[in-house]
Amino acid sequence: MTRVYFVRHAQSDLRSGSDRERGLTAEALEDRKIVLDFLRDKQVDVFYCSPYRRSLDTIQETAEFYGRPILTDERLREREAAPCSNYRKLFRKRWADFDWHEPGGESLRSVQERNIAALTEILEQNEEKNIVIGTHGTALSTILHYYDPSYNCDSFLRIIDWMPFVVELDFDGTQLLSKTEHVHVEKTYKQKETV
Repeated sequence: MTRVYFVRHAQSDLRSGSDRERGLTAEALEDRKIVLDFLRDKQVDVFYCSPYRRSLDTIQETAEFYGRPILTDERLREREAAPCSNYRKLFRKRWADFDWHEPGGESLRSVQERNIAALTEILEQNEEKNIVIGTHGTALSTILHYYDPSYNCDSFLRIIDWMPFVVELDFDGTQLLSKTEHVHVEKTYKQKETV
């Protein structure tokens, strides 16, 4: 069995940097200790991550604890969003039509396809290992939807403020065996209504 711990990043500081470069809030730097506390006895073999700083920063302490590098994969990045496109009124539209996207944005289907391609490759290269993957709310939700089509917009909205959030997926090869939600910290974006 291969076990994957997906770690959705801690709360990012929306006031600084580009989407790719913005880091974590001061509180989130403390909250990431919850990730380490949960994973410290899980015998993690390998770490993968989105190249976005907030995801890297969230799992960095845990990777250092294990003395392992973090391997980044561009396919694991968050959804490309056009300016002012991450408002709740557009979430339902995207989830109702996986191919829809705003001009300059990316559809949920595109996010799902590249994330699943990356995950499949990771699973094939790391059979029988324990893996951590640093991820994002939308990216993670499209992965969960791939394995469980009943995972929908309401499911996404349920976890929208969970930063960080750890969910475990167990696999036999590339076939999902089980899903278990673990720790999360409830945060809300107070700077603006976005994900």
